Amino acid sequence: MASMTPKTFLVLGATGGTGKHFVSLALADGHRVRALARTPSKMPSYDNNKNLEVRQGSVTDPSLELDDLVAGVDYVIAMIGDKEAQRTAKINTAFVKRLVPAMRRQGVKRFLYQSGGLTRPYGGSLSPITWIFRYTIARGFDGQHSDNEAVHGYLATEAMDLDWTIHRAGIIGDGPSKGTLVRSSSKISIGVFRDTAAYNYRTIVEDAAVHTCDMSYYGSQ
Repeated sequence: MASMTPKTFLVLGATGGTGKHFVSLALADGHRVRALARTPSKMPSYDNNKNLEVRQGSVTDPSLELDDLVAGVDYVIAMIGDKEAQRTAKINTAFVKRLVPAMRRQGVKRFLYQSGGLTRPYGGSLSPITWIFRYTIARGFDGQHSDNEAVHGYLATEAMDLDWTIHRAGIIGDGPSKGTLVRSSSKISIGVFRDTAAYNYRTIVEDAAVHTCDMSYYGSQ
């Protein structure tokens, strides 16, 4: 996206593993980034890039002024989650239900939500292997899966006027790039943070990805 006219990205989850890499990519291409961080001191310096604006706040704070946060941005990307909090509450769903109206009021349409590879698309199902993995090895994350699926349902039924994309990502951690992740409705690879960020960065501007709830895998484009 280096040749694209500079845009402004609102990055939610900017201090997370994927978020840090996403911010780095956008700034390197000359774009502006407004990052929401619960603890701004955890943000890398990015060489004090003048295009980075860091705002302190949490998506779980009901007093967070979302209209002010969203105003003037071109793209909103959410890479958020809290395993422990999501055991008992759908915190992402509650936040997205506040975010979408604010986006409408501010005239912002493009939104990418990073979900999980073990979450069902709205109206869809998991493959038998994925289902078994979710309810055995990954059963401790079921609160996150349920929360993500509630977000899927809300976007698919209440927010079709927005240009949203859901990335059902499989992530194992950080490390060297393993290649390029590409979009798929049936294949999934376990990626690293930097590759997931690069996928999100490309996909948020991709018109063909609007209103999809796809996974990603390492393959040839």
